[in-house]
Amino acid sequence: MAMKLAWLTDIHLNFVDSVRLQRFFESVRQQADAVVISGDIAESHDICRYLRRIEEIVEKPIYFVLGNHDFYRGSISQVRRMVADLVQDSKYLNYLTMMGSVELTPNTAIVGHDGWYDGRLGDYDGSEVILNDHLLIAELAACWNGVNLDKQRLRPILAALADEAARHFEIVLEQAARKYPNVIAVTHVPPFREAAWYLGKTSADDFLPYFSSKAIGDVMQKVMQTHPRSNLLVLCGHTHGDGQLQVLDNLRVLTGEAEYGKLKLLRCLEVA
Repeated sequence: MAMKLAWLTDIHLNFVDSVRLQRFFESVRQQADAVVISGDIAESHDICRYLRRIEEIVEKPIYFVLGNHDFYRGSISQVRRMVADLVQDSKYLNYLTMMGSVELTPNTAIVGHDGWYDGRLGDYDGSEVILNDHLLIAELAACWNGVNLDKQRLRPILAALADEAARHFEIVLEQAARKYPNVIAVTHVPPFREAAWYLGKTSADDFLPYFSSKAIGDVMQKVMQTHPRSNLLVLCGHTHGDGQLQVLDNLRVLTGEAEYGKLKLLRCLEVA
């Protein structure tokens, strides 16, 4: 039986007042059978509160991953544990990073992981970009001395985070693609250079190290090449730019647009 899946990304609810939040998610509930969120929901101190609020309003299955902003003023390991604890007692919240392949319909499964940018695309060494991530996320802030960012110390940290996500996708994508003709993969950071959309074009080389995850893209491409009869749709965000990319005949990526303080239902996907 078909279902409607509402896709949201980079909703940054800490920039939205409670009235608009309520009205928006009431509208989403009326239009969809389930919701998927590809990260950047809030920040570390209020992520659980907002997830509970979404659940209270929607009262339908919610599949989500976390984005870089969700770890602000906290640590990645701490927030993941906190969210994992939250969903254990939840009826509708599904934290895909801590799950395997989940069946949506007899023909479609959903998988996901927060993911991370890995500095392997673009000009990492030449880039002078410093993100708030590097100051506000504990694991990365260890490389910031208040004046300078130690990029050589940061590099293996980013690689380890992305490689962890890639290993997860290799396992769950293999499981899903072997069994289902359609798979939806949810992650925050675009997994291909050409999917890192910003203002209508691919991100510049100075931002690409922080706007893409080569490790995840490589795994997705490898798995789907071995399963040509299964189709993968990737949903991601992070860059706040809208775009789509056809990587293989059976691998398509949608990157969602976003703007701080504005809530938007990007697509209501028909899931067969």
